[in-house]
Amino acid sequence: MKRLSHLNANDSTAYPHEQSKSGHSSFPLSPRKREPARKGRRCPPLAAALFLTTSFLLASPAPARAQSVVEVSEVQVSYLFGSHVTFSARIRAAVPMQEAWLLFQSAGETNTHLVRPTLSADGRLVYQHPAATGTLRPFAPVYFWYRITLTNGEVYTSPRRSFAYIDNRFPWQILEDEWVRVHWYAGDLDFGQAAFDIAHVGLQKVSEILPYQKSPPIDLYIYASAVDLKNALALGGPAWASGQASPDLGVALVAIAPDPAAKLEMERQIPHELAHIVLYQRAGAAYERLPIWLREGIASLTEIYPNPDYRTALKAAAQNGLLLDISDLCYAFPSDAGRAYLAYAEADSFTRYLYHTYGPPALFHLVVAYADGMDCEQGARHIFGLSLTQLDRRWRQATLDSNALLAAGQHILPYLILLLIILSIPVWGWSYATARRKHEREQDI
Repeated sequence: MKRLSHLNANDSTAYPHEQSKSGHSSFPLSPRKREPARKGRRCPPLAAALFLTTSFLLASPAPARAQSVVEVSEVQVSYLFGSHVTFSARIRAAVPMQEAWLLFQSAGETNTHLVRPTLSADGRLVYQHPAATGTLRPFAPVYFWYRITLTNGEVYTSPRRSFAYIDNRFPWQILEDEWVRVHWYAGDLDFGQAAFDIAHVGLQKVSEILPYQKSPPIDLYIYASAVDLKNALALGGPAWASGQASPDLGVALVAIAPDPAAKLEMERQIPHELAHIVLYQRAGAAYERLPIWLREGIASLTEIYPNPDYRTALKAAAQNGLLLDISDLCYAFPSDAGRAYLAYAEADSFTRYLYHTYGPPALFHLVVAYADGMDCEQGARHIFGLSLTQLDRRWRQATLDSNALLAAGQHILPYLILLLIILSIPVWGWSYATARRKHEREQDI
């Protein structure tokens, strides 16, 4: 994936509303101007595995040769997602082999796995890896190669090959263009088209905050249930999350059932997860340095249908004195689901406050400041001239105190009405007595 390693305050890439002639491609403002998406195509799991194996046979690089001739051929990989991966190859060497090793590593991982495959008399290597051990990263390219030691002491290392470890348990349908690829297996073409259109609207919304660079299409996988998604994320990811993005892979996963509420869920989940990927494309490796409240806040800001329950959670927390300090949400969210939900709600509301108070360019420059290495406090002071604690206080006053006053007013309103009634009785009595005396004087005259 083409991406920037970091953002710099002196970068020539200006905020899109400040410099419309930026050299970077921006997302088209009207989805109707896009080229029509290719019709969804169905790819059964078995067919996907067969195609994967065939492609390796056709695309394998020419075998490299050591001083003693070593040839690695018939390289094949087949797998069932979450179950096992089978590697096989045939080794031919002019000198007998002493030992053979298979090495493999998922993209984005630092550990290389080293295993010894079974070697038959005809030089065929076979190794079946239990994928349930969690050593393979879901939806990531997996790189693998062979290391052969001959009896004369020579060591041969084969060229590296790779395969994409996607979830092949489902018959995925696909809609794609140059911006996004939408994969789904439950629901008809209308369901897929709705997700495809919402994905483009989401990319347009995030481009209003972050300049969007042209890059390989983002892959969006839509699972039909939280259970299916949880199983896919069994190798990692919080069980309470309904969606997850792997920004460095350009992959987003969501759980949306094809039911009457599907469109609302699409409008909430899809833009949110895509925003994480665009944010990574802008920040690169510096993405991890961005405060979590800002990453989640910007993602929530792009949602077409924001979570309506966030306001309720914030109001309850404010009334009970349970609000979390924004400074405590810089580097981690709480681990338990309840407090984590409140952290998401606060990140959403706090970022919206910054967006509406200081404008979209301020958020973009805040991302730049954090990506350039400023810590959570320094970035806020650099952009807004206020500490994070001061911004936190102003956000609460602007967003939550008015709600608290309204709630308090609603509680005391009956008592105010009763007080007005009580106070009006003497006034009414005095007015009546005055009018009666006036009437009596008029009669005496």
